[in-house]
Amino acid sequence: MRITFFLFLSSPVELLISQTLCWVHDDLDKVDFSSYLLKVCGQEEVLQNKHSLGSHEYVQNCRKWENEITLQLLSHSTMRRDLARTSTQYKTVDRVIQTVKNLCCALDEVETQDITEAVKRLRHSVNLPRTRSPKVGSLCTLNCLCESIFLRQAYYIFYYEKYFLMCHLTHNGKNLFKPVQSKRVGTYKNFFYHIKWDELISFPIAVAVLPLESILTLTLFGVLNQNASGSPDSNKQRKAPELLGKVSMPLFDFRGSTACLNLYSFFVNVIPSIFPSVCFSFRLKRADHQILWDHRLHCQKDHPNSLPKVLASAPSWDWASMAHIHSLLHHWPPLPPVIALELLDSKFADSQVRSVAVTWIEKSSDDELAGYLPQLVQALKFECHLKNALVMFLLSRAQANINIAHYLYWLLKDAVHDPAWGRRYERVLGALLCLCGARLRGELEKQTHLVTLLGAVAERVRQASGSTRQVALQEGLENIQNFFQRNSCRLPLGPSLVAKELNVKACSFFNSNAVPLKLALVNADPLGEEINVMFKVGEDLRQDMLALQMIRIMDLNFKCISTGMVELVPSSDTLRKIQVEYGVTGSFKDKPLAEWLRKYNPAEDEYEKASENFIYSCAGCCVATYVLGICDRHNDNIMLRSTGHMFHIDFGKFLGHAQMFGSFKRDRAPFVLTSDMAYVINGGERPTSRFQLFVDLCCQAYNLIRKHSGLFLNLLSLMTSSGLPELSGSQDLKYVFDALQPNNTDAEATIFFTRLIESSLGSVATKFNFFIHNLAQLRFSGLPANDEPILSFSPKTYTLKQEGRIVHASIFSFQKRYNPDKHYTYVVRILREGQNEPQFVFRTFDEFQELHNKLTILFPLWKLPSFPNKMVLGRTHIKEVATKRKLELNNYVHNLMRSSTEVTQCDLIYTFFHPIARDDKTEGLDPPLSPTSGRVEGEVKLSISYRNSTLFIMVMHIRDLVSEDGTDPNPYVKTYLLPDPHKTSKRKTKISRKTRNPTFNEMLVYSGYSKETLGLRELQLSVLSAESLRENYFLGGITLRLKDFDLSKETVKWYKLTAVPYF
Repeated sequence: MRITFFLFLSSPVELLISQTLCWVHDDLDKVDFSSYLLKVCGQEEVLQNKHSLGSHEYVQNCRKWENEITLQLLSHSTMRRDLARTSTQYKTVDRVIQTVKNLCCALDEVETQDITEAVKRLRHSVNLPRTRSPKVGSLCTLNCLCESIFLRQAYYIFYYEKYFLMCHLTHNGKNLFKPVQSKRVGTYKNFFYHIKWDELISFPIAVAVLPLESILTLTLFGVLNQNASGSPDSNKQRKAPELLGKVSMPLFDFRGSTACLNLYSFFVNVIPSIFPSVCFSFRLKRADHQILWDHRLHCQKDHPNSLPKVLASAPSWDWASMAHIHSLLHHWPPLPPVIALELLDSKFADSQVRSVAVTWIEKSSDDELAGYLPQLVQALKFECHLKNALVMFLLSRAQANINIAHYLYWLLKDAVHDPAWGRRYERVLGALLCLCGARLRGELEKQTHLVTLLGAVAERVRQASGSTRQVALQEGLENIQNFFQRNSCRLPLGPSLVAKELNVKACSFFNSNAVPLKLALVNADPLGEEINVMFKVGEDLRQDMLALQMIRIMDLNFKCISTGMVELVPSSDTLRKIQVEYGVTGSFKDKPLAEWLRKYNPAEDEYEKASENFIYSCAGCCVATYVLGICDRHNDNIMLRSTGHMFHIDFGKFLGHAQMFGSFKRDRAPFVLTSDMAYVINGGERPTSRFQLFVDLCCQAYNLIRKHSGLFLNLLSLMTSSGLPELSGSQDLKYVFDALQPNNTDAEATIFFTRLIESSLGSVATKFNFFIHNLAQLRFSGLPANDEPILSFSPKTYTLKQEGRIVHASIFSFQKRYNPDKHYTYVVRILREGQNEPQFVFRTFDEFQELHNKLTILFPLWKLPSFPNKMVLGRTHIKEVATKRKLELNNYVHNLMRSSTEVTQCDLIYTFFHPIARDDKTEGLDPPLSPTSGRVEGEVKLSISYRNSTLFIMVMHIRDLVSEDGTDPNPYVKTYLLPDPHKTSKRKTKISRKTRNPTFNEMLVYSGYSKETLGLRELQLSVLSAESLRENYFLGGITLRLKDFDLSKETVKWYKLTAVPYF
């Protein structure tokens, strides 16, 4: 039974359950409402009964993509529990050790050396305390015995004659004591080459005063052999000692006892420091830090979110300061989880600080936690010891939530490949697999096996030549299908997506450099739709994951995971595919996107909704790609849904790391905003108030993101040690810092981003970039594939059998249309077999030309009638041209319908003459009203504010202007503060060319005025049109008495223009 409900998103899930049960049960007194759940159709996911509908991500995505929300009512007893843990599965390590001890007791207290070592290894793997801890004198000086190093790179002996160690003792990335250098020694050879010091390095500092998180770092340097002919870096020929390798470890273990550094594990290679230090600060000076620390109690009371900066300003973290720092920490008001994340950065090594941060992060919901799980996994690198609050928190949340366990598994699975931290991540991954239960562990193993199989297939297809790729794909898919025959499998994209087999016929590959696979998977849920994914090999998708995480926080998302699997968004095409329907130069034309949207949204209300979706999503894309510095933007990695939603894919270049053409940047504009996008936004060629809405949305989104600058910078900062090539240090973070303009006011940021919009829209480089990409991707493909429309303005294909044979077709007349722009359309009279009344359809000259071009591709050997020449001297959209074309088109149609039956009865002909939605309507027939001379209309949007003895007038937009002769004016704004007999208060904006709906977003400033003085003044604003061959003429104006304004706050308002006198 299918039931449809209309509910508010704020309605609780329980209400929907109760309403559903009312339909299926007569006696509700016998129904236990709490024993029912709502499951998402097509996914192994249920809604939470106590939460509102709108709080669930599935519902939010349905709303965003305008999909139907489909749910299934189930009782608790019928729910699958195949991933649940069983209570008898686990024994703690302590119980295992106790069992071994009992066995030894039963064997007359026999404990062999092997048993002792095995227990020791088990305790060490989970950091359990041993029965006895070594004692260390609290006032001893710290000594480091440097013995020897084994040289794996034997060629070093030819380039370096001496070696020395530099010993550092650090905390929070800062030296606690001046680094100590060892003596310089050469090598000796036994079986292999060694460097031997046998030297005691002393730090004259008491152990008791060292912070517990102190790090001992040894750095190996080689002194170049001056007699050698070259060096490993011979092109530089450096004479200074060269860095050869580094190793770091905590000075104290997790119990607070001093540790022992085993130099035999030292790898002589240039590797990252084991304890990376990424200090991100733009950029507080020493005096600023001192001010922050001096006013810490004020910050605690009035600015609690400043705690990370206050702690980073602490003058010292030695033993004498720790009590005060910890007291400040424990009395500080709790921070929001997203702010507390910063306390897990490398600059905060103190265990108590990190532990308190975790207690604040614990307040996050599971959905919030999943949002910044990648950063928490990276933060494990900054922990001194494996046993810490962060590890315990992640494992406990994974134990309680399958989604967290799933995503944590794949993040750790990727992190084990880290050359410096792989072993730590292996141990955390092992602990997760022990805790999650045999069933979930088995499911994760199945996913891993599936990814391995897909990787092998994708690599084989990628390596194959063009002609053998399809064969390689089919052979590989057979192996995947055999895998599914044994069992269904949850996908790495999410544990709620379960596939039972491949739809082999729908699987293919993309013709790009990486040759990714396009996979169609049959949903295990019979109520679910087919699952479409892309699988890549040979590319690191971690950067895509990070970019998508940032965009998701900005609320533009689709799923991607670093296994190589990417979710495909249905009913979408790349801009290139849409534009090349109009030829290889389609990227230079204005109408392709609008006509593609109109094809899938033929009704006027549908098209308006799609246009609105486009305006909002395009604004979001502009802001997100600019803030994140996403580059390599061409028309194959920007996509458009039939619903009007635009989105970007492929984030291989970000943070301003642009693709280069020689010494030129490929991305020359701040972001992608082209004239065909503006055409959709405006609803035609002329600027309208809809573009002003677009500008406002961009500026509002930009300012909203700027208010959360700290969150984005913190999340990116935590990822600087992840090994991403384009996010490796503070210089990359500085790009985002500069893009966010955090020191600007909202008004200044609005002006700044408006100029970026103007720059992007005016850039020819973007269109040229698209054109070059079209040439690079050019393929001879003939007509589109079966699943694609064969004409750009018709979403479906129609046949002779469906429509009925056409007996006669002719051009009946033509009409002038004004929607979206002025053009002529030709009325085609069609008479079909068995019909007494003719049909009339409306087609443009360009659509006739598209028909002819595709007929020549489909029938290259047939003689087709010649098509009229499109070139016209002078204006195109005039009656004389339309009259001439009517005769030419009529002659063309007459000859075409007398061609061979293969041509006249083909699907292309019958699709062209099939009536579409616009053929039943007459919108756009009425011409726009011509303004009469002297009439003033329109409105101006102003922002008026006052601070620091300065009046700020932001001229934002003007809409619906009319001009003297009906042409588009060249408006600009002029203001005065009256009375002003000498005209010293004149301010002007720039001129906006040929528009009735200009956007300015310019600030006009009046400095040195008190509120009392302004109360006696009037603001006169005039809108004029700038003319080159005659006098500028007046379009309208307003006069505002400033005493009517509350200057203590900003006023933003539309004002109607009138015919007031002006200077």
